Amino acid sequence: MGRGEFSGRDLLRKRKKQRWLKKPWKRKKLKLKDKYDPLEGSPQATGVVLEKKALEQKQPHSGLIKCVKVQLIKNGKIITAFAPRDGAINQIDEHDEVTVEGLGGSQRGQMGSIPGVRHKVVAVNGVDLQMVRKGKKEKPKR
Repeated sequence: MGRGEFSGRDLLRKRKKQRWLKKPWKRKKLKLKDKYDPLEGSPQATGVVLEKKALEQKQPHSGLIKCVKVQLIKNGKIITAFAPRDGAINQIDEHDEVTVEGLGGSQRGQMGSIPGVRHKVVAVNGVDLQMVRKGKKEKPKR
């Protein structure tokens, strides 16, 4: 630790060096999220549903997780998105336009026992998925 009248420069240099050892700071500075992320750093994106499918949960859970394969409009990348809650998958059809967002797992990862799925469906054809699921709103036809 610099202790003197002119130690400010030393302290600054040391702090700069230490910052690169912090993982979140390094990822932000090198823009690593923008490089790997199919949403390209944005919180949400729209895409077209290619197919509906069910995935098996990871150990020790058992059951099928309902997911959809979505092709993003902004860059053409194909991602798998999770349809949350009971009966949500029944409201989503092929060729529907859906809005997806990140699932919220720690460190850009999956959540819980869902294998490799990092996104969830929020809206179908511009209408909130939960409203359609509960029957409060009707899904518009495309």
